[in-house]
Amino acid sequence: MGFRIFADMKKQDPEAASIVIREAGMLLQFLFVHFAGRSKTTVKSYLSHRQVSVNGCITTQFDTPLKPGDRVEVNFGHAREAVSHPMLRIVYEDDDLIVIEKRNGLLSVATDKQIMRTAYSILSEHVKQEDARNKIFVLHRLDRETSGLMMFAKSEEIKVAIQSRWEETVVERKYFAVVEGIVAKDEGVISTYLTESKALKVYVTAKEEGKIANTGFRVLKRSKKNDVTLLELELETGRKNQIRAHMEYIGHPIVGDKKYGSKRALIGRVALHAGVLSFIHPVTGVRHDFSTPIPRKFTELF
Repeated sequence: MGFRIFADMKKQDPEAASIVIREAGMLLQFLFVHFAGRSKTTVKSYLSHRQVSVNGCITTQFDTPLKPGDRVEVNFGHAREAVSHPMLRIVYEDDDLIVIEKRNGLLSVATDKQIMRTAYSILSEHVKQEDARNKIFVLHRLDRETSGLMMFAKSEEIKVAIQSRWEETVVERKYFAVVEGIVAKDEGVISTYLTESKALKVYVTAKEEGKIANTGFRVLKRSKKNDVTLLELELETGRKNQIRAHMEYIGHPIVGDKKYGSKRALIGRVALHAGVLSFIHPVTGVRHDFSTPIPRKFTELF
């Protein structure tokens, strides 16, 4: 069954199309159907050039789900310049938020000791293309050697709204890690108190000295040949370096994480990836779910 649509080709603006969806489906397939007279390469370019919006939100994801009542808009005119950087790509952007996938090796924000190109500085330049007064605000961080999904706010009001209700707003965060040794239990929860040393290393401590930290884990694969385990890890709390400290605590440090006890550099990086991020939009109330694949370097060990 094909898509049924209400097409509102804006007569006053020949460089735009606005379409209301009548049947559920995926965005790219819908675009192929609606723009059947154009080449698939051209249609795909609308996404890659950030010319497509769903319900007012720019998206480049071909598999964005559509439901009846959604409005798809395509701008045939001047596309907003996309971020062009080998260490970062935008996976979602609207008037309030930006979600990115960060590669390992890129700092989230500058530190006192390291002032260099960061995810924050790249995105700051991006939003200022539209208006020099625009800013972005950090909501959470990923360590330099951790890859995966991050979210930034585009106003201080949105930042406060999310951070003040973090546990209600951010409903799911999952990481994937390759750890040293064979983890015996198929799944479980690591629950401890964490604190930070003067050397800026997070470690497990007594209750009165730290903050509670809970990390759920599930074994995905084991490799006796390489003596490693692939874990799916879910953060129930969001403490600094929580996963890294917990893996060291249970005797299975993350591969390549020398600071937290690893003695094996099997893939030339710390084997930790933020693969799933789900949140309730603070303005629209709509749930957004994002995921990225487990890095190939991880899976090649199995």
